[in-house]
Amino acid sequence: MKNIKINRFNVGDGFPPFIIAELSGNHNQDLALALKMVDAAAEAGVHALKLQTYTADTMTIDVSEGEFYIDDENSLWNGSSLYQLYQKAYTPWEWHSAIFSRAKEHGMVAFSTPFDGTAVDFLETLDVPCYKVASFENTDHTLLAKVAQTGKPVIVSTGMASLVEIAEAVDTLEQNGCTDYVLLKCTSQYPADPVNANLATIQHMKQMFNCHVGLSDHTKGIGVAVAAIALGATVIEKHFVIDRNAGGVDAAFSLEPDEFRSLVDETGRAAIAVGSVNYGCTSSELASRTHRRSLYICEDLAEGELLTVSSLRAIRPGLGLAVKHLPTLLGRPVTQAVTKGTPMSWDLV
Repeated sequence: MKNIKINRFNVGDGFPPFIIAELSGNHNQDLALALKMVDAAAEAGVHALKLQTYTADTMTIDVSEGEFYIDDENSLWNGSSLYQLYQKAYTPWEWHSAIFSRAKEHGMVAFSTPFDGTAVDFLETLDVPCYKVASFENTDHTLLAKVAQTGKPVIVSTGMASLVEIAEAVDTLEQNGCTDYVLLKCTSQYPADPVNANLATIQHMKQMFNCHVGLSDHTKGIGVAVAAIALGATVIEKHFVIDRNAGGVDAAFSLEPDEFRSLVDETGRAAIAVGSVNYGCTSSELASRTHRRSLYICEDLAEGELLTVSSLRAIRPGLGLAVKHLPTLLGRPVTQAVTKGTPMSWDLV
C-alpha cells in the first residue's frame, strides 16, 4: 500500500506514527484557552491539531425531551439535551482561522472534522490539507462523497461500523476520486474500556482494505495507543486538554500535555521496535556474545591428565567451546600441558 503525504508529514509504514490532538470542546468556549491548547500541543510534539466543525443547528433540533434528551447515568453528558450539549461543545466557526494559523506557526497540520456539507464548504475556504470523518458520520455517504471530491486525504473513524458499512464507506470515497484515505479503529464509548478496543482488528482491516489503519482512542492513558502501534497502526488520535481537573466536555478521556508528550515518545519507540522478523545476533548484540558462558580450563593440567567437572567448567566469558560440548569432553585427556584460565578448544584433546 502506498504512503500518504499530509503537508510535510508522511503517513504510513516506515515513518513515525502520525499523532493527532483533538481539541473537541475542551476549550470551554474560551478562545484564549483554545490558543493556549494549540501552543501546549505543539510543545508536546504533536504532529496535527484537529477541530470539529458544526453548530448545534447542523447537528440536531432544539428539543429537550424523549430521544433528544440524554437520560443515562453512565454518560458523561447525562442531564443535557443533544442541542444543549452541542451548543456547549462546538467550536465557533469564526475561531477556526485563528486556531489553524497558530497551529501552522508551530509547524503542525491543522484540519477538522466536518459534520455536514456546509462545514465542508466552510473548511474549503480555509484550505485545510485533509479531512476527518467521525464514527457517527461514517454511514453518511453524502458527506463522504463531498469530502472525497475535494481531492484531499480523508481519515475515517470506524466506530460502530460493520465490515459491510466500512466497505460501503471506502467504496464511496473511491467512487468520488479519493485514493488517499486512512481508516481508524475506534470504540465509540466515552471513556472507552480497553476490553472493548479489539486492536487485533487493525491488521485484519489493513488486509481487507489495503490501506493504512490507525486508532481513534477514547481510553484513558496511552497503553492502548502504544499497543495499536505495535499491531500496525500508523495514526493515533487522542483528545487533548490542558487540565482535566478544570473540566471540559471530553476532559475525562483526554490527555494532558505531559501525557501527550509521553504518547508521542512511546508510540515512536513502539514503531521502531516492531522492526522485522529476526533471529540470532543483531549487529548491536555481537559484542555481548563474549559474556555468554563457555568452557574453560579451571585448573593447571599436565599433558595426559583427564578433564573433570572441576578442571573443565562452564563459566563466563564466552571465548571457549560452547557449553553443550561439556558431556563429550569430560573424561578425555588433554594433549598438552594447559594452564588455568585457558579457553577450551578442540586441539587440547
